[in-house]
Amino acid sequence: MRAIVVTDQAAGTAGMTLAERPEPPAAINDVVVEVHASGYVPTELEWPSTWTDRADRDRSPSIPGHELAGVVTALGYGTTGLSVGQRVFGLADWHRDGTLAEYVAIEARNLAPLPGDVDFTVGASLPISGLTAWQGLFQHGRLQSGQTVLAHGAAGAVGTMVTQLAREAGAYVLGTGRATDREKALDYGANEFVDLANDSLEDIGQVDLVFDVIGGDIQKRSAALIKTGGTLVTVVGPPESRPADGLAIDFVVEADRAQLTEVVQRVRDGRLRTNIGTVASLDDAVTTVNSTERLKGKIIISVRP
Repeated sequence: MRAIVVTDQAAGTAGMTLAERPEPPAAINDVVVEVHASGYVPTELEWPSTWTDRADRDRSPSIPGHELAGVVTALGYGTTGLSVGQRVFGLADWHRDGTLAEYVAIEARNLAPLPGDVDFTVGASLPISGLTAWQGLFQHGRLQSGQTVLAHGAAGAVGTMVTQLAREAGAYVLGTGRATDREKALDYGANEFVDLANDSLEDIGQVDLVFDVIGGDIQKRSAALIKTGGTLVTVVGPPESRPADGLAIDFVVEADRAQLTEVVQRVRDGRLRTNIGTVASLDDAVTTVNSTERLKGKIIISVRP
């Protein structure tokens, strides 16, 4: 099968190549999925799990990509809940070969059925962005109707999901980003927008929940805005970048079939819009991820037309 392969961590995305790799077998509780579309996160090659297994052993050459939409082609021993020929989407394990390939082996529990009226490109855009927003707001942030949410990076793939889900839950959303992101953030439902380069973050007053995808100084300044009993949820940054007051809840997104189903149902109902930026073929994937332009929205690699 054809796949995007990385072998040299120091080379970064410049070290990506399109190569032939063996088709993966289905282990116990796995399925093999014929990948139609895959999502890609620009920071993946900085993640230790891209290069090592859970025992910290080198696993290169490895295949990046963790979001997918496709069709089940094989079931491993003991696999239940899915069937051959079924349309699915989901989130691949961080420490296994990923989804920038024509086929991927993945635990069945990491997948959810993809309704026939949701195309593969949309399906592949949902797992990381949708699950990160859902888990940060509701599972870790315990968002309630009437609360105020400060959503950093509100025009990004995660931020637009955060804004929409928070608004649907009855929250008032203050979105942040660059000046050029203002219209997009407001279009996705932010009640107000804060230009982090030109507006004073401290002037917005107190908030109940900060959803942070930036880290560093912005995260520390945001912590000072949280009401007593409020929460700072962060999905970025090493431990030393967290606020010293211990308010931050730092989490790694996890696959969850029920949550994926909730997210895709909202897409079908028109309650949730995806934020897809660049769509490229597998042949053009290396060039796309090495672009020097600022890529806006979710990067999707169309593995099969």
